[in-house]
Amino acid sequence: MAVTTPPSALVELFTTYTASPHSIGARYAAAAAEASAGDPLIVATSTDLVLFPGDGGPPEVEPFRLSTRGFKELAAVSHLGPALATLARLPDGAEELLTATRAARAANSEALWRDGIAVAAFAGREAAIADMVDYACALTERVLERALAEPGYLTAAALRRDYLEGARPVPFNRVMVATFFLTGMDIAHRIIAWFDRHDLAWERAMVVIAGQQGRPTAGVTIDTNSVAGVIAAASRGRLPLERLLIAPHAPIGADEPSYRQLWASVRATSELGEEMFAGYPRYVPAATGNVIASGTVGGLPEIAGPDDWHALTTRLRVVLEDPRQLLSGAVTDYASRQLVAHDNTPSAVTVPGLDGERYR
Repeated sequence: MAVTTPPSALVELFTTYTASPHSIGARYAAAAAEASAGDPLIVATSTDLVLFPGDGGPPEVEPFRLSTRGFKELAAVSHLGPALATLARLPDGAEELLTATRAARAANSEALWRDGIAVAAFAGREAAIADMVDYACALTERVLERALAEPGYLTAAALRRDYLEGARPVPFNRVMVATFFLTGMDIAHRIIAWFDRHDLAWERAMVVIAGQQGRPTAGVTIDTNSVAGVIAAASRGRLPLERLLIAPHAPIGADEPSYRQLWASVRATSELGEEMFAGYPRYVPAATGNVIASGTVGGLPEIAGPDDWHALTTRLRVVLEDPRQLLSGAVTDYASRQLVAHDNTPSAVTVPGLDGERYR
């Protein structure tokens, strides 16, 4: 017979405060959730934003990822860089990529971007985008054709010299930045406009970014989550970052009370810090501020302007090397801040790698 051991007094002490739905900690979290019932709650997944206005008001949903027209088309172009780098290591698939690139170039046109893809944030730039895509495909074709004709040509050094950095008139690195910026600008433009239609009390907003964002290791902190950056920008600095929680293990599609309980339970515990440790340094979340020093950087570096190509190109490297980063989020935070600075008017923003470049 199995022998059961009655719970010890120490285990009972543990469950008195935590590990029980009726514990002191659970009742404290429930009280915090009830107190915040009137505060706006924003839940963001990898595809949608949901706004619960509070006090039982009906939720409003804004799809922002799956409705991103042109995302895959632009990503196809930006992925040409990593594709060639992959072929430099494993030369299997050059002919396949060449065929696909030629077909994409033939399908590309100003009319496609203006009338087919028709992204509002790209209005007025359709001809420039078409020229950039044509240039990117033609440049890629030349490198692939030479690689097929000259076995051993496509090395890392040749890729940088003839394609990424040394290509003329425009290095391909700038194409990658431009495609990432355009995608981020479109998403940010729509999210900012959506939030602007609501009179939100940002100072009291409860924000939960739920579930997986991008690759399994990405977007788990404020400074690596592009959606967090867009929401912070949309608040015009009014949202305290400590009220924005990244919850990669939170369920998708839960009800409002569940999300309020999740947010309140985390924040309620955090708010004990001032009472318990007053006088010690206070934790303040930071979304940006990385500086390039001695050839390394701890995250996405600050961008001084649309012509700061050292920082912009460094960001391309960071999103590849840092598994915490979203690959498509290389410059989304910068695009968001530029939109806010220009009254959410895409035509007033400079798109690095597109505006002013000589693609034709």
